Amino acid sequence: MTDDTSVLVVEDNVELAGLYASWTPAEWSVETVTNGEDAVPAVDESTDVVVLDRRLPGCSGDEVLERVRDAGYDCQVVIVTAVDPDFDIVEMGFDDYLVKPVERETFERTLERLLARSAYDEELRAYYAAVSKLAVLETHKTSEDLAASTEYDDLQERVRRRGGRADDLLDDLLADSVANSQVFRGLLESATQ
Repeated sequence: MTDDTSVLVVEDNVELAGLYASWTPAEWSVETVTNGEDAVPAVDESTDVVVLDRRLPGCSGDEVLERVRDAGYDCQVVIVTAVDPDFDIVEMGFDDYLVKPVERETFERTLERLLARSAYDEELRAYYAAVSKLAVLETHKTSEDLAASTEYDDLQERVRRRGGRADDLLDDLLADSVANSQVFRGLLESATQ
């Protein structure tokens, strides 16, 4: 996370929007909007994370999400809503989903995780987004609902398929990290001799 991190909070409850904004580090740039119509124009290339309610007056959070993705913005999006997740979330383009009420620690950890993910390759982001969707469905749906859902089956298959590629990418990242740390260690040793 850097000091130039930009967060957009889209929440129609003004007090809640202010609360979420106050939970972000002071050095971050945070903008709040209270409806869907103002949300899409507020997103730009500098936006790192969008905190998005699903139930918004006028243009819903689902519509905002679709418009943001259609516009080509690849910012991280966390849905924060009182709407219990259903299988419609499988095809939605968000990165994480929190069900209200949300505790500060959960909110902060989620933002940290999303910002870390934004540095990942697109394949890893897709994998972690799919894993997040699996987790939220498994938390909020009965085993009978899950067993009866073809969307859930498809999502599980997507996670299995992407998992192998994600493992390969993580291995590459780890190897690069180890190689870079060895180079750095060598430079430090040379500088201190």
